[in-house]
Amino acid sequence: MTQNPIRLLLADDQAMVRAGFRMVLDAQTDMSVIGEAGDGAEAVRLTGELSPDVVLMDIRMPTMDGVEATRRISEAYADATRVLVLTTFDLDEYVYAALQAGASGFLLKDAGPAELLAAIRAVHSGESVVAPSATRRLLERFLPSLPAGPLEQRNAQERLSVLTEREREILVEVGRGLTNSEIAGKLFLAEATVKTHIGHILAKLNLRDRIQMVVLAYDTGLVKPQP
Repeated sequence: MTQNPIRLLLADDQAMVRAGFRMVLDAQTDMSVIGEAGDGAEAVRLTGELSPDVVLMDIRMPTMDGVEATRRISEAYADATRVLVLTTFDLDEYVYAALQAGASGFLLKDAGPAELLAAIRAVHSGESVVAPSATRRLLERFLPSLPAGPLEQRNAQERLSVLTEREREILVEVGRGLTNSEIAGKLFLAEATVKTHIGHILAKLNLRDRIQMVVLAYDTGLVKPQP
């Protein structure tokens, strides 16, 4: 095992699902499952006790669902722990809510072992695991059923006041699902410049990753769902 393996917490109400994940994950030299939770409340408690690097979070669980657990973990342990949401094939509004609550990405439960391992390593390294276009499609499908209130919209708009005009332009294109290279081509910028601007946006708005940039772009109305 490597000197500092990725410490994982499994949160799922089905013991057999947790056992299957553990079998795959503990077989990796760079990963170690340090705990299991059968509901969201237990996941929050164990996160505080064990300080995992990544929590694999199911959405639908008793006592406290994965959305609320993700929100509490993101608020209390954002510096130490990231959340990877697991969902069924039929993506639902709970996934959007979890991303909005601070999850670093989502993965289908029927993903293969290679995809699961790659997603965990990406989240641990600070990346998001959802392609921007996939995130955009998810938001466009479910955002109309989760409208923000006037106060939430006003607060979100106030957050954007710290951005330069160029940074707002780039935030819009990220929200539309463009990659860095596509944004560079559209705005006639070097790709390295786009990356620099995105870094500034993340820092100014206290966002963790690209997914949260997409969520904010929709929340503030910079990007509208396509009809």
